[in-house]
Amino acid sequence: MRTNRRDFLKTLGGIAAFTIVPRHVLGNGFIAPSDQLTKGIIGTGGMGRGHVNYAGTRLVAVCDVDKKHLELGKQLVKDKIAAYHDFRDLILDPNVDIVHIATPPHWHGIMSVEAAKAGKDIWCEKPMTRTIGEGKRVMEAVKQNGRMFRLNTWFRFADPFYGLGTPVKPLKKLVQSGLLGWPLKVTISKHTGFDWKFYWVGKEYLEPQTVPSELDYDMWLGPAPYKPYNAHRVHQTFRGYWDYDGGGLGDMGQHYIDPVQYFLGKDNTSPVKVEVDAPQQHPDAVGTWRSITYTYDDGCQIVLWGGDFGDPNTPYISGPNGNVYKNFVCDIPDWEKKLADFPEPEPQVTDFIECVKTRQPFALNERNGFRSSTIVNMGATALRLNRTLEFDPVKLEFVNDEAANRLLDQPMRAPWNI
Repeated sequence: MRTNRRDFLKTLGGIAAFTIVPRHVLGNGFIAPSDQLTKGIIGTGGMGRGHVNYAGTRLVAVCDVDKKHLELGKQLVKDKIAAYHDFRDLILDPNVDIVHIATPPHWHGIMSVEAAKAGKDIWCEKPMTRTIGEGKRVMEAVKQNGRMFRLNTWFRFADPFYGLGTPVKPLKKLVQSGLLGWPLKVTISKHTGFDWKFYWVGKEYLEPQTVPSELDYDMWLGPAPYKPYNAHRVHQTFRGYWDYDGGGLGDMGQHYIDPVQYFLGKDNTSPVKVEVDAPQQHPDAVGTWRSITYTYDDGCQIVLWGGDFGDPNTPYISGPNGNVYKNFVCDIPDWEKKLADFPEPEPQVTDFIECVKTRQPFALNERNGFRSSTIVNMGATALRLNRTLEFDPVKLEFVNDEAANRLLDQPMRAPWNI
């Protein structure tokens, strides 16, 4: 029997207080008998099933509102594991240390907050949240409950960074050296090695269809507005609808933009303006766009070009003293020799399992993850309203724009709230 939200929170205040023991209260250096932390995955579609075998964790529980996906989730490991229909049951499972949220983004905020309240550490897929207001609630809940949070995009610290063909660390070193000058403009486009995936567009006219017997569509929608079921709304193609995500921008935005925020040194602030060049967006179905331009108060810019839009010869990073092009080509003479004399960037804490054990914040956490998520959500808001918006990075609200601020905290369908 599904409990309502009031009963769920009442349970957290009562029974859960005796059954859920946060790992950090057991003392520094405590390690489970298995030498592994336990994990539960909420959402066992393609993304959830692809993130099982992380060293130092053992999968003990899965949850999905689609019975077929749930069955696939149960088969991820040989051992028998707990299987839940309602995410609240997984969160309350005392055998789960880390809650991995691999649902569509319209659930990320609620699930992260409830996991934090239940004393769980959190591993969340990108984008961190679908709205700026939800991101604020996540930050607050993680801090208030002393939890560890990891946002699952890793390019600021690992792997070659798409069209640049290099990890981000050398880019960070080059930028902080000052050799390129200041302010800088970063252009993220197909021409510089980044595809915005415009196949994540919605269909403007969807015929109502019968809900498959295996899917709890009401629970899948959760806080999102009720819309008649159509297969294109759910599972692999949900990103094409504003109620659940933001198209290619929502899908790839934090992958592409978070490392830029890092190497520009903007982890504690946000752009003050966002401009869009795009067709008028449909209120339900996400469309395409030509460009989105973000400007910081010091003049730095992040420019996104969609599709084939823009000049193919434009550099990835443009500065007063030099440029960086695709494949990490820099036009400053002897730049590598000059760069060798500068200090390396500060080390990053990139082992989330150790972070959970030692309570040291992960490199991409709820605070800097919120800032890069905010950049994505600023763009989505400007696209939906089809106009330039000014933003206050301290108050975390749009300046003199009531319509834009209404999109900061969008209404949730009862009984859900955050």
